[in-house]
Amino acid sequence: MPQNLFPSFMHDTIGMLNSYDPFVIKLAVIVLSIIVIYFIRKVLFNYLENGLLKIARVRDYTKQILSKIRKPAEILTIIINFDIIIFVYNDYNSIDVMREIFTIVYIVMLTYMVYLLQNSIISIKLENIDAKNKIKSEVINISLKIFNFIIILIGLLIALHFAGVNLTAILSGLGIGGLAVALAAKETLSNFFGTLSILASDTFSQGDWIVSSSVEGTVVEIGLRVTTIRTFDNALISVPNATLANSDVKNWSKRSVGRRIKMNIGVKYDSKREDIQNAIKEIRSMLENHPNIATEKLEYELENKKRYLVSEDDVYGVKKTLLVYLDEFASSSINILVYCFSTTVVWAEWLEVKEDVMLKIMGILERNNLEFAFPSLSIYEEKS
Repeated sequence: MPQNLFPSFMHDTIGMLNSYDPFVIKLAVIVLSIIVIYFIRKVLFNYLENGLLKIARVRDYTKQILSKIRKPAEILTIIINFDIIIFVYNDYNSIDVMREIFTIVYIVMLTYMVYLLQNSIISIKLENIDAKNKIKSEVINISLKIFNFIIILIGLLIALHFAGVNLTAILSGLGIGGLAVALAAKETLSNFFGTLSILASDTFSQGDWIVSSSVEGTVVEIGLRVTTIRTFDNALISVPNATLANSDVKNWSKRSVGRRIKMNIGVKYDSKREDIQNAIKEIRSMLENHPNIATEKLEYELENKKRYLVSEDDVYGVKKTLLVYLDEFASSSINILVYCFSTTVVWAEWLEVKEDVMLKIMGILERNNLEFAFPSLSIYEEKS
């Protein structure tokens, strides 16, 4: 190719463009930019998605992340389109006010996309956490909220900087007003440290059934300031974490084996001693051989088992006590104490076990000619 061919071509092209009306040239550039950005928004985005889906290591992340950021990315490309149109229409010069506005909008959109990106990645990580992982979901949720706050704060500071705000003056002002802010946010800080106390002490977790002085129900979420609890009448209650951290909390879910079955069986006073003794032996034998009653013969395995100075059964919530004894001579009956634990801790399963035990006890009493006593009053007439 001759050396002077390309300069000659550029000269002819510029001459040809100069022969057109400037408005037509601007319109052509605007249309061309719209086409290019549309290509990037549609074709290139789909090409990128298909390429990432072929990579096994990031396949799980690709679909969810791209589905989250697709809309914001499309909105961002539209904003870029408007920015280019204004730039071209203004004779390829930026308008200071519009430049500041578009810069702030870009920062806001990018901050929002980073926010979505982080939440998508962590949500996928949460789904992949198995039961053997020691990381509590509450810790991840609270850490996510803290990181979200940091992202929003950084985005806000960058936007203020480009808006012409003096950040040095703001930060120095925060130092002066720090005491006032701390006093005003005393309750908020108290609840935040209450959250840290709850997580550190492992008092309860999301999904646990707890009872405190003010509420009873299932823990829905442990937040930065409050813990939300769903009561058994289906109400949602928010309790400040400082209140829960400083109050007695009974956690019914912190047990692995054993939900208590306790009853006093009253038989009539005219029952024979031998019949009562035989019934007690049969009830004890029935419970010891019941497949759903916890006994000393029960073998169980616990994950992440550790050595403690106290009983491991008490640490992990394992109860295997079984007691069947003649208990007391009550006002209207002779009472037999039955005290044992089911192997399950699930309420519905526990009710089934308890029902089966009660029906078997009824059969044992019938076989031993014993009748249930009921409150009664005997009146004797004294002869004069």
